[in-house]
Amino acid sequence: FFTQTPPSAILSGLVGSEMCIRDSSYAISAWILIKVINILQTINSCMDDLLNNEPVRRAQEALKRFDNSLNVQVLEKTARTAQDASLALGCEVGAIVKSLLFRAENSFVLCLVSGDKKCSLNKLKKITQKNDLCMASPEQVKTQTGYTIGGVSPVGLLNNVEIFMDNTLKRFEILYAAAGHPNCIFEINFKKLNEITSSKVLEITE
Repeated sequence: FFTQTPPSAILSGLVGSEMCIRDSSYAISAWILIKVINILQTINSCMDDLLNNEPVRRAQEALKRFDNSLNVQVLEKTARTAQDASLALGCEVGAIVKSLLFRAENSFVLCLVSGDKKCSLNKLKKITQKNDLCMASPEQVKTQTGYTIGGVSPVGLLNNVEIFMDNTLKRFEILYAAAGHPNCIFEINFKKLNEITSSKVLEITE
């Protein structure tokens, strides 16, 4: 009732099984590689899309006019807040430049503040000699700077506004500021940021 399989047939079957497994492994590896390539292409496409956004292009053009070595960088993670940016970049929160727009009666002032500091309204009132001073609304930020909150860049502003620069930013050799989008930043040192923004370095934090 039992038939004996010749050894050669058994060996042939084992070899065939091994080849099938090997072929399957190659197929799975190829499939994974294709998926990785597709993901990378998608990421590159998203990065290109961000760099082509009008606000980001405006920031990039302003940087290039000042110093051709300065570039906008696209981050995989959001840099909407100073904390988000420091995590994405692996730097201290204080090295992140917050661009905060204030309405001072009928004019506006942009304050470049260290990420670990808070802008002082009392100090701003003394500097501007205007008591009616408050944070600008999101609409005013968009109208005056051309950027939306979370991606306000200190360069490439739509309108000329007075700019104050937090003197505590001098603590850091390298600074990071927004470039028109929550995922876009640029790297710069204190001296160059002061020059490109034509800002006044003042004690404006508490």
